[in-house]
Amino acid sequence: MKKINFKGQYLFLAFLVLLFGACTKEEQKPEASNNPKANALEVAEGAAGTVVSITGSNLGGMKSILFEKDSVFAPFNPVLNNDNAIIFRVPDDAAGGPQNIIITNTLNKQISIPYKVIALPTVSSVSNYNFSANGQLTLTGNNLGDVTTALFTGTTVSAEIVSKSKRELVLRFPASTVTSGTLTITNSTGPITTTQVFVNLDNAYKIFTDTYSNGFENASWGPAEVSSTFAKSGTYSFKAGYNKGNWSADGFANWNGVPNMPEYKFLSFWVKGGSADYTLYVTGDQRAGGYGNADRTVPVAIPANVWTYFKIPMATLELWKKGGDFKQLGFWIAGPDAQDEAFYFDDVIFIK
Repeated sequence: MKKINFKGQYLFLAFLVLLFGACTKEEQKPEASNNPKANALEVAEGAAGTVVSITGSNLGGMKSILFEKDSVFAPFNPVLNNDNAIIFRVPDDAAGGPQNIIITNTLNKQISIPYKVIALPTVSSVSNYNFSANGQLTLTGNNLGDVTTALFTGTTVSAEIVSKSKRELVLRFPASTVTSGTLTITNSTGPITTTQVFVNLDNAYKIFTDTYSNGFENASWGPAEVSSTFAKSGTYSFKAGYNKGNWSADGFANWNGVPNMPEYKFLSFWVKGGSADYTLYVTGDQRAGGYGNADRTVPVAIPANVWTYFKIPMATLELWKKGGDFKQLGFWIAGPDAQDEAFYFDDVIFIK
């Protein structure tokens, strides 16, 4: 006797019920009304991505949802729209501040609901972390078009707003005693503190910026020079050349010696990578391993062909480990094996 698969029949019947129900709901989709009405919102503010549920009567047949400030449309699923409710999210591009949400149906009848978009400024990337007096930096992020102030956090030192748009903020920095710090940036929604820390080159201890400083000079084993081919700041960088298979160290020396300076907490620099990803190693004559002696305790992984920023704690570097004044600071490479390579260093400084 053939066994009947009741389980399969039940599943098929369930599918038919769901399909019929969906068709019925589609056929009964509410029509637009000449008199849509909305209740007051219980929560009348929110950030991008916040779910907004508007209730009322005669709300069917809506065709658009507009956040009034800067005319930003919110996408929505018509399936979630019926006579009594419509559900959507605050769009990512909604401008911050008080405004109206304007909802229009297919008869071009509108309702307007007051709402406050919480759109704090965000900074996702910066053109540089270093600045000098009257120098400009570009900050990229979101909700920057209505920024009113950019202060060094905890101070009254203010950067001038040169230009601003929703995604970009250009600042000019004043001469000041600030050594480094975050920025507190305020727009119409409120203030935020950047995760990025900005450094005043004028108050840093310079080894190389556009040229050698504080008695330093080129002390490289390979071909190295001041170069105008690339620069992160200003016009010049330090071009460190490494010949194939040489396992050499390029860098800087102050032959008079640099005494221990505990007030400085970081070594920072920008470096433009070579033709492939490489690892260089920080080396110094007063480090435990000496200068260029295959010491791999402070690796610096450098991506190919792009500028990368590094900020290394002085405690990690131990530049005065042996107890004397350090004279040499450089970057050692195991190789390169494939071909000659060049790296471009800029803004090599100590930071308090």
